[in-house]
Amino acid sequence: MLPRDAIARRLAVVEDRLRRAAAGAGRDPADITLVAVTKTWPAPLVVAAFEAGLRHFGENRAEELAHKRAEVAARLGPEAPIVWHLIGTLQSRKTDLAAANADVFHALDRLKIARRLSRRLVELDRVLPLMVEVNLSGESSKAGLDCRQWETDAAQRQALLDFARAVRDLPGLRPAGLMTMTPWQAPANEARAIFDRTAALAAWLRETLPDAQWRLLSMGMTDDFELAVAAGATHVRVGRALFGERR
Repeated sequence: MLPRDAIARRLAVVEDRLRRAAAGAGRDPADITLVAVTKTWPAPLVVAAFEAGLRHFGENRAEELAHKRAEVAARLGPEAPIVWHLIGTLQSRKTDLAAANADVFHALDRLKIARRLSRRLVELDRVLPLMVEVNLSGESSKAGLDCRQWETDAAQRQALLDFARAVRDLPGLRPAGLMTMTPWQAPANEARAIFDRTAALAAWLRETLPDAQWRLLSMGMTDDFELAVAAGATHVRVGRALFGERR
């Protein structure tokens, strides 16, 4: 596990990459949230990363998020200004954990999950900002609503609209944008095309459903987040560049 000083050095490199990408796109880097992906890393690494300056942390599994959030709070205090992002697909039986522990959810793709989350969030008197996960690559291994041909396929657009309206109307949920993933080791031109198309899809949603902002765009990881920033990403999910290869 990396010590705080090593994480701080890596963070400086990542932040420099992010600033350069934002400048190249004519964007303010303050408008882009760096989510440090700490899945499979222990709570002491999160504490070290917090002390190095990171504030947003991403976990793939609801149970790991719940356990780690509690352990980090015990070490840093419950008032430590940490935002916990659930960035992985959520299973039905884990919705209670997500509702109680996630501050932002990046990967909603099923109405059943939305309804279960809503019920529990109402009980907890919480509101959960979320992004709808969309699949533009067409890979069967990727989760998300099928939007691979959204520009030309009216049925795909309608399915997304129906889903978005249903989620918008559920109490406790605050739909705010889209999340997507590119194929593993996708060429730069392919990754950029997916990011651009996702940004265009979010813009179309804003026009079609103006009562929901759809402003957030979670896209881009260690190898391609500069491309995502150029396309308009508001959240980039970076793990390896900050902490090395996962355990």
